[in-house]
Amino acid sequence: MKAIRRFTVRTVLPEPISPLAALATNLRWSWHLPTRELFATLHPRIWEESKHDPVTFLGSVSREELRQLAADPAVVARVQRANDDLKRYLTKPRWYQRLGESAPTCIAYFSPEFGIAEALPQYSGGLGILAGDHLKAASDLGVPLIGVGLLYQAGYFKQSLSRDGWQQETYPVLDPDNLPLTLLREADGTPAHVALPLPEGRQLLAYIWRADVGRVPLLLLDSNVPGNDDAARTITDRLYGGGGDHRLQQELLLGMGGVKALRIYARLTGGPTPEVFHTNEGHAGFLGIERIRELMDPVVTAAPLSWEEALTAGRASTVFTTHTPVPAGIDRFQASQIRHFFDAGLAPNVPLDKVLALGAENYDDGDPAMFNMAVMGLRLAQRANGVAKLHGVVSRDMFAGLWPGFDHSEVPITSVTNGVHVPTWVDPKLSALAAERFGAQVLDGPDWAKVYDVSDADVWSMRRTLRGALVQDVRRRLRSAWKKRGAADAELAWTNSVLDPDVLTIGFARRVPTYKRLTLMLRDPARLRALLLNVDHPIQLVIAGKSHPADDAGKKMIQDLVTFTDDPAVRHRIVFLPNYDIAMARTLFPGCDVWLNNPLRPLEACGTSGMKAAINGSLNLSVMDGWWDELYDGENGWAIPTANNGASFEERDDIEAAALYELLENQVAPRFYGSIVSSGAGAAGPSKAARETLPTHWISMIKHTLSKLGPAVSAERMVQDYVTRLYEPAALSGRAARADGYVQAKELAAWTGRVRAAWPRLVVEHVDSLGVTDEPQIGDTITVQAYVALDSLTPRDVSVETAYGRALDSDELSETTMAVLDRSEDLGQGRYLFSGDIVIDRSGSFGYTVRVLPKHAALANKAELGLIINA
Repeated sequence: MKAIRRFTVRTVLPEPISPLAALATNLRWSWHLPTRELFATLHPRIWEESKHDPVTFLGSVSREELRQLAADPAVVARVQRANDDLKRYLTKPRWYQRLGESAPTCIAYFSPEFGIAEALPQYSGGLGILAGDHLKAASDLGVPLIGVGLLYQAGYFKQSLSRDGWQQETYPVLDPDNLPLTLLREADGTPAHVALPLPEGRQLLAYIWRADVGRVPLLLLDSNVPGNDDAARTITDRLYGGGGDHRLQQELLLGMGGVKALRIYARLTGGPTPEVFHTNEGHAGFLGIERIRELMDPVVTAAPLSWEEALTAGRASTVFTTHTPVPAGIDRFQASQIRHFFDAGLAPNVPLDKVLALGAENYDDGDPAMFNMAVMGLRLAQRANGVAKLHGVVSRDMFAGLWPGFDHSEVPITSVTNGVHVPTWVDPKLSALAAERFGAQVLDGPDWAKVYDVSDADVWSMRRTLRGALVQDVRRRLRSAWKKRGAADAELAWTNSVLDPDVLTIGFARRVPTYKRLTLMLRDPARLRALLLNVDHPIQLVIAGKSHPADDAGKKMIQDLVTFTDDPAVRHRIVFLPNYDIAMARTLFPGCDVWLNNPLRPLEACGTSGMKAAINGSLNLSVMDGWWDELYDGENGWAIPTANNGASFEERDDIEAAALYELLENQVAPRFYGSIVSSGAGAAGPSKAARETLPTHWISMIKHTLSKLGPAVSAERMVQDYVTRLYEPAALSGRAARADGYVQAKELAAWTGRVRAAWPRLVVEHVDSLGVTDEPQIGDTITVQAYVALDSLTPRDVSVETAYGRALDSDELSETTMAVLDRSEDLGQGRYLFSGDIVIDRSGSFGYTVRVLPKHAALANKAELGLIINA
């Protein structure tokens, strides 16, 4: 029989242990080991059965057992100490509180997914995990952040395999009442909600659920509510589950509904309204339209702004982060779709043609019929960034069409390299060792250099312990996966001896789009087999990853890999684990000796999985892409050479696979086994005597990795970079724009309009130089003069620059230096002479040019308006 209705009954805790409710619903437990240990010791069996989810745990303990716990003074005291610790954590001033008044009072962080804990499955991969780590690090630093996302009824899919290795997806429905969430309610107890008009007179309602991520509230919008028709209820059905109108409505709800949710949250809690809005990828870009709508709405704003004024004001306090290195990774919609939905009244005071222009691909190779979410995000934000230094370069190249006439290096997209939340991803055994040796305080602000105070033997012993834990977890998961594939228990005895805790273990786990090249390792199956079964230097591989449900090419890669791993000759040395998630990652990252990453360069934006491995003492073996391109130093792992000789994709895979095999065979594996010589070990692996030999060079690389990469790849470093380089400047710009009734925003909007109108008529009429001798020498000073017709503009409106450097055969300048021509003379009729001195600073071919750009104190970057006149 099936229930006609299902609901979750919340546990009522006895008063002495009632603080357990707050400890369970604040997701700080997901990275705070003492809180997890408290729950684990209350009832170990139920804790394991609950899969380490405190909300599920409390719902599974019987009333009688709860009474017994409440009657135990020792338990009550432990619960109270944990609750007191949480209260201190939530209220004590931290790093951010020392920054002063320039720091924003509140920051809104929008993302389509958040990977915080396995108990709240609202993530698909790196973007969501990064967003979750961003919130956690912000909490630890005391940053007043509010997260905004969607609550998906099924989250991302669960992955299993068919008997022939084909990926299969299921979508278990989540019950919000059984998640660490609280429904936001009005004063009268009714659920608070946002509302968006839809075409054909329909309406989209969404409840607002709050998750507490330490000090950071996360607001999640849920469309599966009474009052919506069946189609509207399914808008938040699953993460990345639909396309077309379904995906567009998700992004309208996230962006426009998210801003409305923030307003409701501030009204109900009395908390501050955000000063800075951070758009984590283009999915949330419509938040900028909603903010413009507010500023133009006479009902919301006593003195409504014009479109140009509202756009200027909104841009000043917006940060946009792009995560994709390829145009195919950007959400795009038909412009007619956007018009269809906005015609329903989403932003009634906002000119629709202006909205469409924000996402228009009106540049070379763009499609004028499409609306590009990343392009809109960039045009709605005064500050933008990629997520690694190389990704910043790639992003500037990819979006250069928005700034024609500028060198790619000048495109106003900076970079903040991603990081990982150390308390979440460092294995508890490693943390316990550090606390035991150096005191618990070492975990509050890790001193990574202390790893040099740990003996080589202890480091190696810890690595074996972590590897052994992974081996046990792999065996359990592999057996379960095979049973789901239809195998009988009698067929699975072999899974009890899969992997060896003394064999070099290599991990590879990530999403499975084709560019990440899951099957590069299979390029030469015989050579991979030889590496796995090598007598003296064997390797073993643990692989995991999900392909998008609509990506058959990715699924075929998984199937090809699984077919190889099913071979009885090698299946004890290579495994594919289905359903890669946070729970699996907790043993996978620490247990691997080497983390493998072999994308097509430069298509990996950052790739934080290798960071999570590194903070556990694993070494990286990676193509020079993403974060590895900037942080590889020769002693923290190995770089896989890139075939950059113009080879075809097939040839490139062959070349780079051969380089990978070469590194594994001749460098990685021999170094792991130290001074091991042939021991006749056979397929069982190295002999006991060989295993006891300490590979000192490998251990030195572990210590170097922890001491150098630890602080560099931490999410605390990342969030501090965002605060100082992007959030603070955005807050100051936003305050200036809003001051005195938006005086500056109005003035800047009017100035921008005047400059844009005049710009087509600006001309650099003539450029001359004085002081150039017949035989110029290094150190000579020359005066550059530029005669410029400014039409209706004045010298205050522009910056006239000379760019000089080495002149190539094509007359292109390289190694360029900029200097402002800061002396001007009015020649009448809108013509001016600009001049300035430059020093010849190099020998060889030397050249210079002149250009004109708009200049205004409120611009964040001289390329911001995309206007330039080159001589």
